[in-house]
Amino acid sequence: MSGPILVAFDFDHTIIDENSDLSVIKLAPDGELPEEIQAKYSDNGWTNYMGAIFEYLHKNGRTKDDFAKCMYDIPFTNGFLELFQYLRDDCFEVIIISDSNMKFIEFSLENAGISDVVYAIYTNPAYFDNSGCLRIKYYHEQDWCKLSTVNLCKGHILQEHIKQRDGEGIRFRHVVYVGDGYNDLCPALTMKQHDFICPRKNFKLWREMKRLGVLDGEAGELDLKAKIVEWDSGIQILDLLKTLKE
Repeated sequence: MSGPILVAFDFDHTIIDENSDLSVIKLAPDGELPEEIQAKYSDNGWTNYMGAIFEYLHKNGRTKDDFAKCMYDIPFTNGFLELFQYLRDDCFEVIIISDSNMKFIEFSLENAGISDVVYAIYTNPAYFDNSGCLRIKYYHEQDWCKLSTVNLCKGHILQEHIKQRDGEGIRFRHVVYVGDGYNDLCPALTMKQHDFICPRKNFKLWREMKRLGVLDGEAGELDLKAKIVEWDSGIQILDLLKTLKE
């Protein structure tokens, strides 16, 4: 089967080994948020919550350089820098689908010298306004997927990318999705028999798949067609891609 291999990544706790949003809390005075900011948190309104945090940090003198350094300090997950060097091969197309934001992802990739490896980034738009405050917007607003947040349906984004590239004459022989979070279950359910879903061991996606009984080759409670490759290092993903490339 000809055609490139699409490799799609989550960002937090996948490419990098921390949650980029939570990491910036250390920029607050004494590394803590006041109660009035914490009160804005809700499972369905994470992006708005982060917007409030960014405003608070701006009022306390934090700048673009502070955010950039914070991202630079976050380590990449074990084996991922080696993995991204391998992904420079023309037979791969790399995308990132993340509920973080564009600025954080760009800072990390640019500092590591791997921005050019990534074909597209699908995430919440972010920018620094004229006063220097970091602003964030929803990627989109959706009401059709209960597995995803209101601002980002990863399965929809993955399939739209595949559809767009198909319209451009690019048909992928395999899709490999690498993630860790509960919302990574959504794209997993859109994938086909010749695709691969790669949950990080002992993280939310892996635990949910284990709970539903699909990690041991059983059908379990999910209509999951893709093959499962568990990982705790980027080297395991690299080994999978070497096999698929042959």
